[in-house]
Amino acid sequence: MTSFDDLLSNVPVAQIAEKLGVDEATAKTAISAAVPVLLGGFQAQAGNPETGLNLENEVANQPHALLDGGVDMNQVNTDNGSQIVDQTFGAEKNTVISALGNVGGSNISQDLMGKLLPMLAPIVLAYLGKKALGGGSGGAAAQSGGGGGIGDILGSLLGGATGGQGGSGGLGDILGKAMGQNAGNVLGNVLGGLLGKK
Repeated sequence: MTSFDDLLSNVPVAQIAEKLGVDEATAKTAISAAVPVLLGGFQAQAGNPETGLNLENEVANQPHALLDGGVDMNQVNTDNGSQIVDQTFGAEKNTVISALGNVGGSNISQDLMGKLLPMLAPIVLAYLGKKALGGGSGGAAAQSGGGGGIGDILGSLLGGATGGQGGSGGLGDILGKAMGQNAGNVLGNVLGGLLGKK
């Protein structure tokens, strides 16, 4: 099963809440908003021949055992996560974090999101790697070859983030559903710009 909910189920909410110093409900809201944005950023990378290769390298570099038996946050390399976030969003990183910090009028600060994204990035990449290698029952995705494999997996995950209503509405719609329309529009524009970069 390659699904958005399956990916979220691999994220250790309690451990992240503890590291961020927030309650689990706040952490869960933040994670649910941040993961689609990371997926969108990775999809933008995968769709760009110059940077897509970097994404595949990063996926290959993640410890695939990270997800086995539940993620231990002490094994997550947040320094590597910071580099991944920097590479993924580039100059738009602060815009992304700022928009995420306004999720649905919640009390999630930009500072919290700035710490959360580097924690999540290695987990999401390890998940992509596991699915690309045919981990679980997602073996079919791995058969589609290197280029399409990760892109296809990202597409199905982002489709799942919309509640199965298809990805045709674009990232703005996906993000709008995840975090309210204003933040979704801002992030949709940012990621649309990344996707449009040659």
